[in-house]
Amino acid sequence: MNATITKIDPGWVPTRQKPLQQRYRKEPDAAWIRDEARAVVGAGADPFHGEIEPANNAGKRWSFGIHQAVGGDHDAPNPGDLLTAALAACLLSTTRMVAQWLDIELADIEVAAGAECDVRGALMVDSSVPVGFQRMDCTVWLRLARQTDNSRLKMLMKQAEACCVVMQTIRAEVDVKTVWHVEQEPDS
Repeated sequence: MNATITKIDPGWVPTRQKPLQQRYRKEPDAAWIRDEARAVVGAGADPFHGEIEPANNAGKRWSFGIHQAVGGDHDAPNPGDLLTAALAACLLSTTRMVAQWLDIELADIEVAAGAECDVRGALMVDSSVPVGFQRMDCTVWLRLARQTDNSRLKMLMKQAEACCVVMQTIRAEVDVKTVWHVEQEPDS
């Protein structure tokens, strides 16, 4: 495990979250949030590279590339890498928060996420192959700072998965709406 968790006050997460829970019970509309990111590329750039600009990132952009299995150079994180990174980050943070709620002290935690895709569907080679990842997995390495009974440990694992927004979004196959805005140059 590579990530060492800094020891913090065990009441820190509940202290921050309890007022939010109370507010959202009274004002359900206040619980709605929106996360955003933009992908951008300049004119004349190749179709295998671009940049993403996540919201809350002070305008900093991250380069991305496309996987070699669909013609890219595989020289930068690809969209699948970003998806699995989001899953790993969400499960790690959620596990840490749930552990604090359950008063389980973590010494170390590391989360790895992976995804597998048969790209024949994306490349229009075989229409029977779905476009998208067919399999995803997460592995969590957890070291506890003190002995914890099995029932609380099982509760930690169950609630961490149940409360992981990215994991539950992937499992639920959320509907994605696309709005296209198209401008065309006039014929000369």
